This record gives sequence, C-alpha cells and structure tokens, in this order.
Amino acid sequence: MRILVLSDTHGDYRSMMEAVNQQPTAEMIIHCGDGKSQVEDLEHAFPDKKIVAVRGNCDWSCNLPDTQTIEAAGKTIFVTHGHLFQVKFTPYQLICAAQEADADIVCFGHTHCAMNEYYEGLYMLNPGSCHGYGASYGYIDITPNGDVVTNIVKLD
Repeated sequence: MRILVLSDTHGDYRSMMEAVNQQPTAEMIIHCGDGKSQVEDLEHAFPDKKIVAVRGNCDWSCNLPDTQTIEAAGKTIFVTHGHLFQVKFTPYQLICAAQEADADIVCFGHTHCAMNEYYEGLYMLNPGSCHGYGASYGYIDITPNGDVVTNIVKLD
C-alpha cells in the first residue's frame, strides 16, 4: 500500500496536485495541516482515495482534529501538524504521543523541513512543505509482509 503524505501546502494547489499526480498508485493521502482548503480540493478531485487530515496552526476556523490515529495495512499511523508538540524545538513530545498511541509511524509537519528517520521502532516522516520553491512531499510504502519504507521527494 502506498500512502502520499503532504503538509504545509499553504494554498499552493499547483504543487499539491503535482505531488498527487506523481504518485497515482497512492491509495491514501495524509495531509499534516496548514492546508484546509487544499484538503477540500483533494476530497472533491479524488473521491476514490482515502483522505486523512489534521488541523495546522494556520488552519483558522477549522473543524479538523488536532491529531488522528489510523490503521493502514496493519500499521498504526499517528498524524498531527506538530505545533502542539513543540516539534520546532525537539521531537520528544511527539515521540511520546506517538508511542502512547502505540503507533508504528508518525506523520507531522509544521517545521517546513523534511525529515525521514527511524527512532526506537517508530518511523518518523515530516514531508516538509509542499509549497513554493523547494517544495517536497513524502510517501509511505507498506508491503504485504508488513515492511515499511518511507521516502521524501523534492518537486524541483
């Protein structure tokens, strides 16, 4: 199963659609916040794909949840924007929250800096900002035998 991970689109519909078009086999799209209107665009443009989204610090007047814990291909994924966990300073609070959720994978944004790490049994993926120059996104592949591969892709 392939999962496309986006964050911090900040109104950049073109970059978001380029990312989606580069990953046509993705069955699910996760948006890690700061792009509520783009999430609505995704839901309309791709009704066949599961869309998971959370609220970012720039998503004002938004009814999206701050976090979501989902299951995909036998793996638990904790999704958040990251601002409530102080990710610009340290990943510690985020790691603790993901571990409390018994997550295998955590997806987050907010820093606008892509990150792809593995820490004590937890895959940590920040796709960076899918906005403007240097835009990036991430994807997760979960194989039939349960292996996880995460990756960052630059749009430029």
